[in-house]
Amino acid sequence: MSGQGDSVSSIDISPHDPTRIYALDIETDTARGGLDPRTAPIVAVALSGNGWARVFDGPEADVLSRLDAAITNLDAGVITTWNGARFDLPFLSDRAKMAGITLGLRLAPDRHSRSKHAPLPGHDGGYIAEWYQHRHLDAYRVYRADVGAMMHLPCGLKDLSRFVGLSPVEVDRERIHELSRDELHDYVASDAVMTRELTLRRWATAAACIDSLPPR
Repeated sequence: MSGQGDSVSSIDISPHDPTRIYALDIETDTARGGLDPRTAPIVAVALSGNGWARVFDGPEADVLSRLDAAITNLDAGVITTWNGARFDLPFLSDRAKMAGITLGLRLAPDRHSRSKHAPLPGHDGGYIAEWYQHRHLDAYRVYRADVGAMMHLPCGLKDLSRFVGLSPVEVDRERIHELSRDELHDYVASDAVMTRELTLRRWATAAACIDSLPPR
């Protein structure tokens, strides 16, 4: 997997310091199926932080380069995703390789995670990750392990966001390619913001689930 930079396993993020907790979400080309990185490009990526959200779109190589630059310029912290261990991060890694872009993303197979869902095409399962000076947390796993299991709730991002009183932007997930640019921006930014908010609401539990890669 693509990657550079030192291990950041020593980062400790206080639950009272949300300014270094970021969320990432990607959208892929549903006109090409959207689920296979070998055939579907990334059309937009959102990063969200404490009171801000930024969307990257345009030519895919440009999106990947600008995203990577933005991430390396953030204060060291935690990047949280929703099912990013099995989808967003390996998808980004694969598309970057195809585009000849070097990311500061480091992936390692997660030998302890199991899922009833098929892995991303071209992969055997999920990953643990770092991105430059940031560790990674898959918030979906946190909710699936306890809230979903105990309360028998669906653990989709939109379902859980509505359940806790949030208002995610919703569209036809299979027709992302038909959205206007503004609609796409609103949608991908909303997913990143929802991911971050759900992470913060469970931070006392989530902090124990942050990925920790072995030193190089």
